[in-house]
Amino acid sequence: QVQLVESGGGPVQPGTSLKLSCSTSGFIFNAYAMYWFRQPPGKEMEWVCTITTVGDSAWCVDSVEGRFTVSRDNAAKTLALQMNHLTSDDSAVYYCSKDRAGAARGPGTQVTVSS
Repeated sequence: QVQLVESGGGPVQPGTSLKLSCSTSGFIFNAYAMYWFRQPPGKEMEWVCTITTVGDSAWCVDSVEGRFTVSRDNAAKTLALQMNHLTSDDSAVYYCSKDRAGAARGPGTQVTVSS
């Protein structure tokens, strides 16, 4: 049974940092590129970042490029998202996914950026 569980979200102030984690099980983690998505309040879910199977390449949407870094630990079967210089536009529920459509994802973790 495929399981993904995000954690690490919470309320933070603008300009600060937060690191999200995603624990996985039930599939061959190192065989999949992995993805982060987010859904801001009242908006549709959007892709945030992608990382290749071995973690040798990663890319993110322009709005977070240079501020967010995605990484993975294939031995631990975990995915991470380091988010720096957060703004209110980053407030969203964040999901990790094993497919590029975001269909197979966890329950999400809420990130709220507010002063």
